[in-house]
Amino acid sequence: MTAPRELRTARLLLRSFERDDVPALVRLAGAKEIAATTANIPHPYAEADALAFLKKAGEDFLEGLSVSFAVSLPPGRELCGSVGLHIAAAHQRAELGYSIGMPYWGKGYATEAASQAVAFGFDTLGLHRIFAHHFEGNTASGRVLEKIGMRHEGRFCKHTQKYGRFFDLENYAVLAEEFRRGK
Repeated sequence: MTAPRELRTARLLLRSFERDDVPALVRLAGAKEIAATTANIPHPYAEADALAFLKKAGEDFLEGLSVSFAVSLPPGRELCGSVGLHIAAAHQRAELGYSIGMPYWGKGYATEAASQAVAFGFDTLGLHRIFAHHFEGNTASGRVLEKIGMRHEGRFCKHTQKYGRFFDLENYAVLAEEFRRGK
């Protein structure tokens, strides 16, 4: 189990990841374009990577360190991505992360899933602050964060290394009261 319950949006079902999701995870996360815009997804992405992700997500959920939702399309529960919160309970904050597979880009799924995850963090987990980062140049991710009510806080210069290169990260955040006012 990677999530405590299912969440629904107008078009999506956010649910716990299942072993049956592994082939779709490999296919979606295996795209070079996905790895290029995320800090922790390797390329190539193999079945062993997907299994390791499921194991770690399950362990972290049980320890209260994270909640990871499979973003799927009802009624068949077709996997189209993931969204989650890495929780720092002592500080009542979490980091939002998400990834939507390339075949599903441009449909607003990232915005819908991220907004629902943030609402879950504030309303169910009682968090005070949720933040997120995106790689420099990933303007689509920046637009998602702005659409869900996050504000740009600044840039972490040469903060993350991937493929032997250091990348800037754009930092966004929202506080619980700001998010609720924006609903």
